[in-house]
Amino acid sequence: MTEKHPLTKSDLTQFIETTKYFRHPIVRTILVTESVKYIADSCAAYWLIDEIVFAQSIKDVAAEAFQCWTLVLSVDRSAILKCSDGNFKVVFEKSIPFTDFPFDKYSFYYADNVIMLPPSER
Repeated sequence: MTEKHPLTKSDLTQFIETTKYFRHPIVRTILVTESVKYIADSCAAYWLIDEIVFAQSIKDVAAEAFQCWTLVLSVDRSAILKCSDGNFKVVFEKSIPFTDFPFDKYSFYYADNVIMLPPSER
């Protein structure tokens, strides 16, 4: 059995542009890019994708056509998940009691019903 190496940001450099989209299994109108699916698969981070998807039912979040989602981990492995409007105005924030997500800080974009990686995260 081969031991899987932990996900690194250099693993994500293979995703230059999106060629394939995947539907969220519950909210079928929301898509994720192949790079986001790769992160979810590699890190068992489906919960993070679900948090972004389910937050779309919150009025202040849904009102933003463009959203920047940022997960920031603490030393104790708890985290804060924030949604901003792209201009640093936070419209949603949630505490995550524990996560083993591999990066101390990571961002996703949400626009036009698609969750994607910002160019700076690849």
